[in-house]
Amino acid sequence: MPELVFFSGTMDCGKSTLALQIGHNRSARGLQGLIFTRDDRAGEGKLSSRLGLVTEAVEARPEMDLYAYVVAELSHGGKVDYVIVDEAQFLTAEQIDQLARVVDDLELDVFAFGITTDFRTKLFPGSQRLIELADRIETLQVEAMCWCGARATHNARTVGGRMVVEGEQVVVGDVNGPGAEVGYEVLCRRHHRRRMTSATARAAALSPDVLPVAAAHDR
Repeated sequence: MPELVFFSGTMDCGKSTLALQIGHNRSARGLQGLIFTRDDRAGEGKLSSRLGLVTEAVEARPEMDLYAYVVAELSHGGKVDYVIVDEAQFLTAEQIDQLARVVDDLELDVFAFGITTDFRTKLFPGSQRLIELADRIETLQVEAMCWCGARATHNARTVGGRMVVEGEQVVVGDVNGPGAEVGYEVLCRRHHRRRMTSATARAAALSPDVLPVAAAHDR
């Protein structure tokens, strides 16, 4: 039976790499897939992983009807055996409903990949709807790590190197560039609650100890 499968995890846990691997494995068997993505780091209409792998994809803009797009491909003689969706957290709830319809009405497997919560620990609308509708939810087993070495469970946004918990839900930033104005980092829950990123932890470690002034006066 065809399924709507949601592969979830934090940043840096290999979601896009797995999406590319699933596409590769199926194409090796002669199957042809349709790939959607939104706001990929490599630019519009791209599905890329941090390992440097890139493939062409369809940019799923907010106004796009994904079900209608798949139907149009099939109606014009295109071959679609499955659908892959990366950055699925950025889709609208209506677009997730459309993906469910692709599974139910067109009997195609849909593999959706995305992070569950934003930098405020709030569910993305697309991820929330996937949790509500998916036939199966898979948590990726490649664990991202916080700077402290613990398992990373939360995504943090930084502005000028400092963690923020307010702002627009979606802002494109640089995950790998610590000097970028807007950046992202994965943290464990403890350090997300304390708003302690790797940069602020290093700054704290490098700060000189406070001199025991009171003790010196007592002598």
